[in-house]
Amino acid sequence: MTPNPNDPKRRLAFALDVPGRAEAVDYIRQLEGHIGCFKVGLELFTREGPDIVRAVRDHSAADVFLDLKLHDIPATVRGALRSALSLGARYITVHAAGGEAMLEVARDISPQGLRVLAVTVLTSLGEGDLPGLGFPAGTSVRDLVLKRATLAHRTGLAGVVCSGQELKEVKEQFGDDFLAVVPGIRPAWSTGGDDQSRVITPAQAMAAGADLIVVGRPIRNAADPRETAARILDEMASALPAN
Repeated sequence: MTPNPNDPKRRLAFALDVPGRAEAVDYIRQLEGHIGCFKVGLELFTREGPDIVRAVRDHSAADVFLDLKLHDIPATVRGALRSALSLGARYITVHAAGGEAMLEVARDISPQGLRVLAVTVLTSLGEGDLPGLGFPAGTSVRDLVLKRATLAHRTGLAGVVCSGQELKEVKEQFGDDFLAVVPGIRPAWSTGGDDQSRVITPAQAMAAGADLIVVGRPIRNAADPRETAARILDEMASALPAN
């Protein structure tokens, strides 16, 4: 399923950040038809293993996004990517901090249908966190994101995961064919107070050129997840060009 500029549903991913299969399947059933992609993260994949990908595919026509942030030696990452491809996942993340040799293994995988995305800087991190991670004083999140996006583009990855704050520059520098996936999405009408520090609204993300936005807590914690997803789709559509 390729993101379509005129179909907001296909550009909306829901984060299945739940403890187990039963909870995941419940959300999949509620949201089928309103979501273009279901994201499986570390918590769920660690508990359920590859079967959770099959469960998503059994209950939905949406894409599967494996957000595992792979970060290991190139041979190990290559094997993990091949395994993800055999499961039928559409997207998978690797960490850009793994370096050029690790990112280059995606060149053999991407033509086979698995879109490999490089995580640039986690959206839970802000400027004040970088010195503690070993970066020189004065390093900006923006510069680090763009440096890692440059590396991902040069090594042939499908795109990057970045916050909305860097989104516009990523699209301007690398073009429409280089995917920009944006987590940390918080509708203006939702409540805040979580661990995301670099957030953006669905409408802002669409206007800046996001190919896929990832929404978790605003939908997951809603009294009516399906109605909330529909409301987010309306907000996304309001920022997209008319047909």
